[in-house]
Amino acid sequence: MRKGTRKHGRVTTVRKVSESFTMTEMFERFMWFKNSEGLAPRTIEEYQLHFQWLLDYLAQDLSKEQMTLEVFLEWIDFMLNDKGLQPTTVNIRVRTMRAFLRWCYFEKLIGEPVHERFKPMKTAEDTIEALTVAEIKTLLTAFDESTFVGFRDKVMVMVLLDSMVRISELLSMKRSNVDFKTGIIKLEAMNTKTRRAREVPLSTKTMRLLKGYMLESEDFGEDLLFLTYDGREMCSNTWRTRLHEVAEIAGIKKAVRPHIMRHTGALLYIMNGGDPFSLQKILGHSDMSMTRKYIQMTNMDVKRQHNSFSPLKNVFK
Repeated sequence: MRKGTRKHGRVTTVRKVSESFTMTEMFERFMWFKNSEGLAPRTIEEYQLHFQWLLDYLAQDLSKEQMTLEVFLEWIDFMLNDKGLQPTTVNIRVRTMRAFLRWCYFEKLIGEPVHERFKPMKTAEDTIEALTVAEIKTLLTAFDESTFVGFRDKVMVMVLLDSMVRISELLSMKRSNVDFKTGIIKLEAMNTKTRRAREVPLSTKTMRLLKGYMLESEDFGEDLLFLTYDGREMCSNTWRTRLHEVAEIAGIKKAVRPHIMRHTGALLYIMNGGDPFSLQKILGHSDMSMTRKYIQMTNMDVKRQHNSFSPLKNVFK
């Protein structure tokens, strides 16, 4: 094995690969490995979804020789410039594929560390995509509460905003874990991203709506909280599409996805006087660095907060 083979103006290390598989076969082995790590079902689903999108773009499987840097750079360019995806969305898919390629390299399924040659793009960390209060009101009035699906979807949006959970956590909620006395829903460890159980509080208004929905759906006899109109488990991608369509009908220009509800809820929580430490616990963040971004508000919000909590407020009463 020779080291220091020069390619594209830089030195890379080329290793002898142990076996010859197609990219899809490599990915199947990668997913077996990821499943053995005990990842959350939603995380596994996202890995598979991102890989399928790459295959759709390629319109073919690849051999290990075809898994070159140029292929992945062209794929990134396609997502950004042809599909018009946001850099944050592209970065999620890039991270998934880099993890896959890194595993392939260390397992000696490919000869070059392709994952080291393309990285997520830098994005503005001080901006958070969120809905305004007016947009929230507009969205909530767009659901047809006279139908089961419309009422269910409104309740789901209310729970998303109020509890600030992820969509995977919302769809895995159980009726048996809703406590109306304390106003809390328990999230089981196996259904959270961090694999830690936590409790999320809900306001009285949301709990009242949720109780009405649970009465509507109790005849299904299922412990899962949110179900389809015929009592089956809901598909997250289907509901994402429906939420986006309702938002478009309501005239909201932003791309309304479930995660924007989490961002919106967290931002409003801070703006309404909530402290970052309790927010961190509600969100299920492992450290404060992930929660800190919600404290980075606009100048107008900072000014309003300063007027209320100025250090000199009690000095010159």
